[in-house]
Amino acid sequence: MASDKEFVDFVLDQIEDAGEITAKRMFGEWGLFSDGKIFALICDNKLFIKPTKAGRDFIGTPVEAPPYTGAKPSFLIEDQLEDREWLSHLVRISLKELPEPRPRKKGNQAKHP
Repeated sequence: MASDKEFVDFVLDQIEDAGEITAKRMFGEWGLFSDGKIFALICDNKLFIKPTKAGRDFIGTPVEAPPYTGAKPSFLIEDQLEDREWLSHLVRISLKELPEPRPRKKGNQAKHP
């Protein structure tokens, strides 16, 4: 089941204090990015944050689940979705710890007319 645009907009609104965040459609679901760095997925109207040590320390005992079949487990955020301050802080500390995106090779870039 694909995620609703309304749910994506809700999550973006909840984390607006975390910085410049964009959502991109990916394979029928959504990826959340900051400065080209993917830090979360929204799948089946659920928010999955990439796991980091700082995020784990902040959450305490995170619920972990794969966002889709075959994916590595991520932090599944459910109960704290309504807590803007908590969620924005989690995104900020997670982004600091995630690696910078690899530069794309010229041959792999999509060509536009």
